[in-house]
Amino acid sequence: MSNRSFRDFLAVAEQQGLVRRVTKSVDASWEPASMIKWAFQALPEKDRFGLLFENVEGSELSLCTGALGASRASYALALDCEPDQINPRWEEALVNPLKPAIVEKAACQEVVLMGDEAKLSDLPVPTWTPGKDPAPYITTTVMTKLVDSDNQNSGVYRTLVRDDHHVVVNMNPRRGGNDQCETWWSQGKAAPVAWVIGADPAYQLASVATMPTGMQEMEVAGGLMGEPIELVKCVTNDILVPANAEIIIEGEIMPGDRDKEGPFGENLGFMCEISEKPVARITAITRRKDAIYYGMTSQMPPSESTTLQSQSTAGLISKILRHDLGEKAIKDFYIDLTFGGQMAHGIISMTPQYEKHGLKVGRLAAEVSALKRITVVDEDIDVRDPVHMDWVLNARYNPSRDTVIIEDVFMRAAMDPSIAAVDGVKIGSKIVIDGTKSVPEDEFSLPPKETMMKALESWKEAGLPEFDIPKRAQSRIDKS
Repeated sequence: MSNRSFRDFLAVAEQQGLVRRVTKSVDASWEPASMIKWAFQALPEKDRFGLLFENVEGSELSLCTGALGASRASYALALDCEPDQINPRWEEALVNPLKPAIVEKAACQEVVLMGDEAKLSDLPVPTWTPGKDPAPYITTTVMTKLVDSDNQNSGVYRTLVRDDHHVVVNMNPRRGGNDQCETWWSQGKAAPVAWVIGADPAYQLASVATMPTGMQEMEVAGGLMGEPIELVKCVTNDILVPANAEIIIEGEIMPGDRDKEGPFGENLGFMCEISEKPVARITAITRRKDAIYYGMTSQMPPSESTTLQSQSTAGLISKILRHDLGEKAIKDFYIDLTFGGQMAHGIISMTPQYEKHGLKVGRLAAEVSALKRITVVDEDIDVRDPVHMDWVLNARYNPSRDTVIIEDVFMRAAMDPSIAAVDGVKIGSKIVIDGTKSVPEDEFSLPPKETMMKALESWKEAGLPEFDIPKRAQSRIDKS
């Protein structure tokens, strides 16, 4: 895999215009976060890119953000595949995970700082919502492990930098990282923890997804790469971390040690509330000599967070539906870029095998995911084309016949902003729409395919602008 390490990925991304360098001096307290938001809020996805800041005030390290999830093209590059192969690559990795390989020496430990020398202020950690977040936040993969076990968990838990040697970690009950720490705290022990910054792209993408119980992120990362990910033991605890990472922050969380965390700009587009979360003490910082600090950017969608979550979650749900539940008729799965994998709109294309098959598949998707809306369409519809989706919902969808409302749904982590919480709990609903054909259709009002293709040659001879044929147009012309 050509993009195995994060820096290898960055080099190729820059060549392809998917990452741009910023050479001017920038202030991490406001400039990088605000500049990358312009990339996501103002540029269409096809023109979007990540930013690499070479000169960050107060740090000798460069800062990168937005590179992995700038667009579907960036995400595909991180997996070293074509965009239309992202879901198949995920399915293959989930069906055939690879156990990691353990190494003794690692690039992420070329520089080792421990105790008082391990200062977070040496790292260019951004403030992601300037003027609203109370402090800089580390936004990367956090690793934990079960007590008396080799079982490890990787997940993205935002982390508030309280001072040079302490952070507050957004860990919540019923999430993998918190549950693993509980196994240490219940015995009165400090739970080991590690933050992985700028790791193998496949590992970072795997850590974003909510894995099925019993499946480990580093094994899925190996499946995504097609070879085992290399891990090395931390210098102050027994957690095994990606050896090719740029930076590793090591720490421990004492039982009962908590502090205020928040507010923080969530990927739903709103500021979250302040709450009490675990405090971690930093025990070491190890890194490459010329390390690149990488932080995932979130806040108002579309953002890097929503891109990463939507792509990873689409691959995960596709695997569950096609391989675990046997729905082989599914051809494609897209999740919109508003709320990513949480509370988002999932669109499934399939070839229905019987009446109401689309509604059945939609209900299954609602059951196995946190999606709020699920729309099912025929295979000839481009699920990533809003124009095509509007057309199919007008042409093939009958609301009274093709709609199912699923009521009394517990909203995980109280994420749905359209519902008022009662005693801290939100109970909402989901909608399933079947947009597959239910009645015979008339012929499309287009000339025959042969005539359209001859007209395309006439277009070119006339010197008119070149274009790529949209999937929407091609599917219609093929049936004309």
